Amino acid sequence: MLTVPEAAKRVDRDPETIRRWIRSGRLPARKVGTQHVIEEADLDLLVTRPDALPLPDAWKRLPSGLPAPDWVGALDDARRGR
Repeated sequence: MLTVPEAAKRVDRDPETIRRWIRSGRLPARKVGTQHVIEEADLDLLVTRPDALPLPDAWKRLPSGLPAPDWVGALDDARRGR
């Protein structure tokens, strides 16, 4: 079980991003006292599977009609130094 700050640090995101994922239902969490706690497996699944956060159809194509680039993959590659 991870707290929001621990989860944020683990995936190199801002804690508010983790809270938004929880509020939107994208990341399952339970409240223990005043803190949300997150299962490590749920966090890993959300971060490692881009399809776990589906894009709206309108974002899948550029205004020209061409398929949109894989922005998530490009960002991930850049973060990993590829």
